[in-house]
Amino acid sequence: MARGSAPGERRGGRRKGTPNKRTAEQREQIAASGLTPLEYMLGVMRDPKAPAARRDDMAKAAAPYVHPKLSAIEHTGKDGGAIEMEVSDRRRLAALAVLATKAAKADAGADGD
Repeated sequence: MARGSAPGERRGGRRKGTPNKRTAEQREQIAASGLTPLEYMLGVMRDPKAPAARRDDMAKAAAPYVHPKLSAIEHTGKDGGAIEMEVSDRRRLAALAVLATKAAKADAGADGD
């Protein structure tokens, strides 16, 4: 009696990264036209004769393809707690204390408005 595939085992099927017929066809058409959608958007964006609003729209549309989004990273200390620092230089410690005091005063001033 035949068994199914083991967990994580892959049998047959399309190899990872192989485009389907539709995707392959689209890529061929784009290559044949000589102009990709991104190239079109960048061309309009760089055209000084195009209206500014249209150029702005093309820049917004093309940006995700040219510049990756930065993801937020939260830094935490041990077990997700606060980050602990050890400062050996007294001058650095004094400078950090001054900065912390200024920040606290700025926060208090913002809350009081």
